[in-house]
Amino acid sequence: MGEYSKALSAYKRSLEIKKIALPPNHPNLAGSYDNIGLVYDNMGKYSKALSSYEQALEIQKIALPPNHPSLATSYNNVGLVYDNMGEYSKALSSFERSLEIRKIALPPNHLDFAQSYNNIGLVYNNMGEYSKALSSYEQALEIQKIALRPNHPDLATSYNNVGVVYDNMGEHSKALSSFERSLEIRKIALPPNHLDFAQSYNNIGNVYNNRGEYSKALSSYERSLEIGKVALPPNHPDLAQSYNNIGYTYNKVGIYAKALSFGEEALNIYKKTLPSNHSSLANAYNNIAEMYPNYLWQRAAQRERQLKRSKLRKIYYEGCRWEMCTICQQEFHY
Repeated sequence: MGEYSKALSAYKRSLEIKKIALPPNHPNLAGSYDNIGLVYDNMGKYSKALSSYEQALEIQKIALPPNHPSLATSYNNVGLVYDNMGEYSKALSSFERSLEIRKIALPPNHLDFAQSYNNIGLVYNNMGEYSKALSSYEQALEIQKIALRPNHPDLATSYNNVGVVYDNMGEHSKALSSFERSLEIRKIALPPNHLDFAQSYNNIGNVYNNRGEYSKALSSYERSLEIGKVALPPNHPDLAQSYNNIGYTYNKVGIYAKALSFGEEALNIYKKTLPSNHSSLANAYNNIAEMYPNYLWQRAAQRERQLKRSKLRKIYYEGCRWEMCTICQQEFHY
């Protein structure tokens, strides 16, 4: 969290200086707003990120030609924030506008096309249109296979994306294969606790969960959470997703107290960071609603067992006392 705050402070100071030194709609001002938006986005402060990205876009609309590649980048940034906020129609519109500009401004297999197709696939996946999502992700992957070295991190991202769709389509073996390929590349290309590993372990956990292999799922989710705690601010929505997944898995295996604890942790973070109508927030409430009766039932059952044990002990000790009294009476009579 401290590093993000330092970066934000530096970018804001840079913007103040540029506002004094440059004309009001100079393109360099847009760059500063983009940088500020990126930090807010990484911090999970999506409303502030959107405001900064939109300020950058407005400056670029005035200062740049209509089909300049930088405009495509700004539309892409706006789309990413809308997607994080759960506003998928707005996200898709922004990503498609970005792609239109790139088709005019860039050569056919430019890597920016892969970014566009990946992001369009992301929205379709979130909207539940999995065949469209898979098609977009595969277009991105084909471009990257041509343009990038075999173990480039962006290839890992695309394999991961393909895996997510396969998992949502119920093709868990294909999903696991894609996720493991992504993880292999990341182990070669990235430092050990890079945030992308949290994504890989989380998604592998999802596959195991869907296959009913809950101990493996729990192990993967916990590894993801460990990395996320190091790499992310304390109230980042991605951490909430990890807490939510761990809670869901504990609920499946009948450890309801832990399930409820993790579920409530997820809910608290989502309430602080997401809009009130976001689907992840609704999902967290739904999970709590499922967990709580199970927790109450288990707690009542435990109390009943404790009460029975207590009664049995009482009967046992009373029996022992009665037996000792009988022995004493016999001895005394003798």
